[in-house]
Amino acid sequence: MSAPSRCGYVAIVGRPNVGKSTLLNALIGSKVSIVSAKPQTTRFQIIGIKTQNEAQAVYIDTPGLHQDEKSAMNRYMNRLASAVIPDADLVVFVVAALEWTEEDNLVLSKVKAAKAPVLLVVNKIDTVGDKKELLPFLALLQEKFSFTQLIPVSATRAENLQALEQEILKYLPEGPPLFPNEQVTDKNLKFQVAEIVREKLIQATEQEVPYCTTVEVEHWKEEENRLELSVLIWVEREGQKRIVIGKGGERLKWIGIEARKEIEVLLKQKIFLRLWVKVKERWTDDDRALRQLGYQ
Repeated sequence: MSAPSRCGYVAIVGRPNVGKSTLLNALIGSKVSIVSAKPQTTRFQIIGIKTQNEAQAVYIDTPGLHQDEKSAMNRYMNRLASAVIPDADLVVFVVAALEWTEEDNLVLSKVKAAKAPVLLVVNKIDTVGDKKELLPFLALLQEKFSFTQLIPVSATRAENLQALEQEILKYLPEGPPLFPNEQVTDKNLKFQVAEIVREKLIQATEQEVPYCTTVEVEHWKEEENRLELSVLIWVEREGQKRIVIGKGGERLKWIGIEARKEIEVLLKQKIFLRLWVKVKERWTDDDRALRQLGYQ
């Protein structure tokens, strides 16, 4: 493969739960960002790298911008999402089909200040039974801002992604690649393992519990034929610890089994995975605790 002649950063922004991470994974063709049906799943800037013959697009998935800033974690995620906009070569603003909320207005106010072009992606068109219903919605969106282009897609079904990619490539500046051709993310394996466990944790728990948990790889030891991993799940209260563990340890066991399957695929080797649940009171509203747990 010849060296790409274009390379640039593409910031993917939007309110929570519009499918930004699903879109990133679909564009890359690999799972680099965890996904769930629950809003505010993404807590970090996740970089996904797509290298083609003519270009390298460096996508940055961000936490959903939201109005609620009641905790240090909420404020951290909003700062993280806002920070990518000024330096991006292209901003991809993602909204959900037939939905426009006050939080979409919040995102719009941020992208209006961007120096880079802003491309609007209307995701989840597969949820619209009669596609004619999209026309007035798209017309409404075009009145809100002078977007460079407006592209309806379905990230889950990979509908119209090729058209989206072609449009993105137009706005990448000339320049050499920033990453090796075969690299698909900037995150190390420990980070990816922790995120896989957190994804299964989110899937297994209900209501407020996922927002009060975080995951940390404590121990990583290579044995002759397998890898031994000890992973900590942090919660804020004893009651949350009991919920994560479940009756007779069944919920924690399910999280471990599902996470191990995916981690073994990622690492291409057998692993022994041990999960622990510990309490760190009010860690989501403690800036120092956030930094200690990797939220910087």
